[in-house]
Amino acid sequence: MRLRNIPGAEEALREYPVFVADPAAFRGRWRDYFANNNPLHLEIGCGKGRFITSLAEQHPEINFIALEVKAEVLYRTAQRVGMRPVSNLALVQANAAQLTDLFAENELERIYLNFSDPWPKRRHRKRRLTYATFLQMYKQILKPYGEIHFKTDNEGLFEFSLNQFSEQGFQLRHITFDLHRSEFAAHNVMTEYEERFASRGQRIYRTEAINLP
Repeated sequence: MRLRNIPGAEEALREYPVFVADPAAFRGRWRDYFANNNPLHLEIGCGKGRFITSLAEQHPEINFIALEVKAEVLYRTAQRVGMRPVSNLALVQANAAQLTDLFAENELERIYLNFSDPWPKRRHRKRRLTYATFLQMYKQILKPYGEIHFKTDNEGLFEFSLNQFSEQGFQLRHITFDLHRSEFAAHNVMTEYEERFASRGQRIYRTEAINLP
């Protein structure tokens, strides 16, 4: 996600009710933050927020957290939500490498990875959000049989990720190499990037990885 610098974005974020200034304080007790025991879903890299805000509107019975490392990007999501409080949505500025500082063991039911940076050079593969070290973190914070929903437009990243999921003990299901022409298209919620790719006729790759105990 490339956006020009927005001066004061970090300070501006604090004005929005959905922004969580100290997310580590809720590690292990996010249900206290949301004041209910509903399932907890996390999107890593929320972009401008179309995906996660759409899900929050469609599923009030689920609590959603949008995590984004760049304040300028997260600010766009906050603007989309506006100043109204949303009871089942929280925005967090943090790096994915900090996940175990933000979430306790078995705290999440689902993680969304949408159009993550493919880091195409082999020497950079450890930065990919589906690299083994990240998957090991996800296994810690996901409940048994918790899910990772993964979408990308990059075939190389998709094939790499399928192998990484399998090697780390995840069970794969609903694999498609052309999401928008598959049986899974009807219930698909698109991101901003995805809509752009789909309009060009680009293939979207998707799978679900289950955290086997």
